[in-house]
Amino acid sequence: MNTIQDISKFSSQEKTFVTIGTFDGVHFGHQKIIEKLVSDAKNANKKSVLLTFFPHPRMVLQKDSNIELINTIEEKKSLLQKTGLDYLIIHPFSKEFSRMTALEFVRDLLVNQLNISKLIIGYDHHFGKNREGNIVQLTEYSHLYDFVVEEIPAQDIDDVSVSSTKIRRALLSGNLKTANNYLGYHFMLNGNVVNGKQLGGKIGYPTANIDVKEDYKLIPKTGVYVVKSNIDGLETFGMMNIGNRPTVDGNHQTIEVHFFDFNQDLYGKNLTIELLYFLRDEQKFDSISALIHQIKKDEKTARDYIKNNL
Repeated sequence: MNTIQDISKFSSQEKTFVTIGTFDGVHFGHQKIIEKLVSDAKNANKKSVLLTFFPHPRMVLQKDSNIELINTIEEKKSLLQKTGLDYLIIHPFSKEFSRMTALEFVRDLLVNQLNISKLIIGYDHHFGKNREGNIVQLTEYSHLYDFVVEEIPAQDIDDVSVSSTKIRRALLSGNLKTANNYLGYHFMLNGNVVNGKQLGGKIGYPTANIDVKEDYKLIPKTGVYVVKSNIDGLETFGMMNIGNRPTVDGNHQTIEVHFFDFNQDLYGKNLTIELLYFLRDEQKFDSISALIHQIKKDEKTARDYIKNNL
């Protein structure tokens, strides 16, 4: 997959098959669209192109919305790398860009820049100034500019349509099972291991403190999770606490991971943590000994989950 940072840097003499969208989460529904795009393009001996935008439009147009995204841009690129796409175009989204009309979007970008032959879009897709463009206008423009449009229906899991919004809600409410089911992979957090207060080590449970740099990245509900990470090629399991450490000091949010049967120094390493299972809500204990007792119970539950499910 070739990644291009601005649509103006793309050119193709041959016709292309294209999809467009923000694709936050690259979830089950997105995957079906991309699978269709890649398959159709290969069958027609054409190149597949996914056009997405960064920053997310709501980060530009609704700066006070505090939107939290399922994926960072790097995570999204990594997920799309596995799909068989020929080209990923990440176009900078700006207020100026948002003023482009639906007609200008189709004519200037899809037709003139991408040399489009077929457009595959998801259900209820909107584009252009004030989101004025839709499947009706796309169909009209496709006749005008000689390309094909295909709309993929909403994808259902257990009779519920999958969407990025529903996944965000599930993550924020602790419903990790539903979120991972809709995503088609484990939700992940990525960050560098930084120095903490090393309190975990003092109670027999040393932790890696994960610093998630991107302030727009969604952090799931506080609580304890079963997790795994690939550390120097080794699949390593553990449990993670997202919270404010109410029993200790409770003054700021932390993300701490205790890896099982592991004693290497991780400071400075960049880790991707996959969230497998939500164990319990964050709790405040009356004493450190009560906290240790609960952590031991958490470890047993986590190890049993790993043994029986993975």
